[in-house]
Amino acid sequence: MSARVMHFFLLFAMITHALCLKLEEPMVTSACARAAHVDACLTPTPSSDGGLPQLHTLAQMQQKAVRVVRDGVARARAWASLGLDESDRDRHVAYDGIALGDCVQLYEDSEHRLRYLQGLHEHEDARTWLSASLTSHRTCLDGLRERNCSAPQVMENLTVLLTDALALYAWPTKKSYRQHWKQVENLGLLGSWNASSRKADFVVAKDGSGNYKTINEAVAALAQRGHRRPYRVVIYVKSGVYVENVEIDRDMKNVMFVGDGIDRTIVTGSQNVPDGSTTFRSATFGVSGDGFWARDMTFENTAGPEKQQAVALRVGSDLSVFYRCSFKGYQDTLLLHSQRQFYRDCHVYGTIDFIFGNAAAVLQNCDIYVRRPMGHQANMITAQGRSDPNENTGISVHESRIRPAPDFQGVKGSFETYLGRPWQKFSRTVFMKSDLDGLINPKGWAQWSGNFGLDTLYFGEYMNTGTGASTSRRVKWHGFHVLKDPQDTAPFTVSRFIQGESWIPATGVPFGPGL
Repeated sequence: MSARVMHFFLLFAMITHALCLKLEEPMVTSACARAAHVDACLTPTPSSDGGLPQLHTLAQMQQKAVRVVRDGVARARAWASLGLDESDRDRHVAYDGIALGDCVQLYEDSEHRLRYLQGLHEHEDARTWLSASLTSHRTCLDGLRERNCSAPQVMENLTVLLTDALALYAWPTKKSYRQHWKQVENLGLLGSWNASSRKADFVVAKDGSGNYKTINEAVAALAQRGHRRPYRVVIYVKSGVYVENVEIDRDMKNVMFVGDGIDRTIVTGSQNVPDGSTTFRSATFGVSGDGFWARDMTFENTAGPEKQQAVALRVGSDLSVFYRCSFKGYQDTLLLHSQRQFYRDCHVYGTIDFIFGNAAAVLQNCDIYVRRPMGHQANMITAQGRSDPNENTGISVHESRIRPAPDFQGVKGSFETYLGRPWQKFSRTVFMKSDLDGLINPKGWAQWSGNFGLDTLYFGEYMNTGTGASTSRRVKWHGFHVLKDPQDTAPFTVSRFIQGESWIPATGVPFGPGL
């Protein structure tokens, strides 16, 4: 190639790059406007050779933000690990081993997930994983507060780093990628699996007819095997009551639990916050490994209404599905902690904030049962935890039914029951085409504390039916919406909200992608 031709191509590349940067300027400016530190976001980086400052494309800024966040998460994890080591050596130090143990697990999960963000930009996967990291960080801080522990400045700094990174990824996208979580199926589908036609990898049975007598024995065997492979592992739990606390960690991806039916296969526990746990750690069954599926099981926490926060199921698994399952508790029954989740044909029982968390979750064709609280309490069905406007999270209840549980049927007129309340400033919850029993207070929604979140939340109702569905006396908050146009509901459907059409069909579970 001649020098003149080479010079032409170099000049063309420089002009093209400059034009691309010019075209991206509005996107970069718009993205930076969402950040907490707008000026720093827009400031070009000084050139290392003394030349003109280096302008950045939006993609470059996103990747730089992810690197900074990863460093911040690593520092927070190191602080929590050090405190945990010291608390193990000396029980009198000002650290709490339970809360710090939660923090270490949460930050390790975030570090693990953030590694996948390198090379990915402008799509829902990135927003989901950054939202999950922010949720995990806030869960750590909440646990420290529950245990009366203070957090260092490094923790507060991480909040800012995470919110700024989310701002850069909040620009509208055209597509979402699945390549990192592609599931290779070799043992059948969740919707069609049965014990007579499909062989399970592990069989749990209290009567000794399986490989193991407890679920934790099977999980330990799975961990020892080192389940990092892409194919799905099936754990079949025969009917019985299993009194144990179970944890499916981040390395256990593509795990499927199958029981013999609701109230036949029961996993039960009673951990709770007043007795020394954190809300996060109180879960009878906790899931962090992505691609988790479960069907025909009951998850229960029997601590009772007087024990306050006591979680039956906690889920931080991306692309997780629960089919024909039941979740029983009182306060904080079902913790939709983070990531994308789908619940179909399930039952949820509780009293206060019993469907809560900061996942992007859809409950479709489910039965939600309100139980009898203590005498001085009111019932709150949902408490959604979206703390930043750029998070793509929320709770969407679609074509479901709100009913009194048997113990509440005769006294439902003596207690107030609400669809939800704003746990965080940008809480987002919608009820669409669901049947609402008359137990729902005419106001529909309750305050958390004074005017907190009332202008920034997003609560919506669309074409609900039943004696509790009238919106004529609903709250008059700026953030409450009576949805009338189907286009306003589309963002909360399975297809749009959790990108369900790209991954739920592989499960074989029935679902409606839209309204």
